[in-house]
Amino acid sequence: MSLRLPARKLCLPSSRPLLTLPSTRLAPFSHGTVKREEKAEDPRLKNEVGDLVIEDQYAILREKYDTPKNPIILAHGLMGFEELNIIPKAVLPGIQYWRGIREALAAKGIEVITATVPASGSIEARAQKLSEDIHKKAKGKSVNIIAGLDSRYMISQLKPANVKVLSLTTIATPHRGSSFADVMFSWIGPTNIPKLYTMLEFFGFETGAFSQLTQSYMSQTFNPKTPDREEISYYSYGATVNPRFWSMFRQSHRIIQKLEGENDGLVSVESAKWGTYKGTLKDVSHLDMINWTNRLRWFLWELTGNKRNFNAIAFYLDIADMLAKEGH
Repeated sequence: MSLRLPARKLCLPSSRPLLTLPSTRLAPFSHGTVKREEKAEDPRLKNEVGDLVIEDQYAILREKYDTPKNPIILAHGLMGFEELNIIPKAVLPGIQYWRGIREALAAKGIEVITATVPASGSIEARAQKLSEDIHKKAKGKSVNIIAGLDSRYMISQLKPANVKVLSLTTIATPHRGSSFADVMFSWIGPTNIPKLYTMLEFFGFETGAFSQLTQSYMSQTFNPKTPDREEISYYSYGATVNPRFWSMFRQSHRIIQKLEGENDGLVSVESAKWGTYKGTLKDVSHLDMINWTNRLRWFLWELTGNKRNFNAIAFYLDIADMLAKEGH
């Protein structure tokens, strides 16, 4: 005689994704959601014929580039540096933030000045240091700046009498903040933010910049109080990328893509637009734009039959060429 047990349904634990993206934009410091706002036309954008998508224009170097009459200031972005020395410089040369770019510009007869600002300080603190650096190194010359939000603040608010700015070119700068910053602040939670800041400050990091990257801060505080100056030319570039599986920007790209649209892994195309928008670099990441792309990555990319589409040095030489043609 066999004993038969009643049939039982086998219940497996439901699988949960590692990351669930909200269907609407998260408000900073809140676990609730707010609906995405309709974007009005921004009068500061001067591209009237549609955005130029740049696919491989900067893949190779051209034979000739025009040289601007005035120096170019290169100022690094958030968490950047001019030169990083992990071990004594006498033993091993430091790591250059503008890897090969400064030398390439100088080789074309362009006067290049690199500025150093606090890596994670507030926009105001970075702007003050930038002003001091330009005054010290440019020695009264008119300059073209390639930088970001700190330069906008310096030009608009500090207005240093000893610094004459002709133009500002921004590259993938979050002029309207980043939804990734909003989501990170929401996930960390308001009670944990002070603890995180205390830990970062213990290790020597300033923390003023982080909350200033949120969309609410940029749209409600920074942009209204930081108007452009009519006598200065403003140019901007954005970028898009489709991160590979191993990319450090894979998760951040997914978040921004869902909330803002096309992006380079940290900054959306819409947020990058300011002044005269010169175009969107296609399949170019935030690190590609400062020539930090891994050479092995490009080697493997070309082995699979793909063509390299971007050379950061060609890109910066073209910016210099554009500035020269604009009379700067």
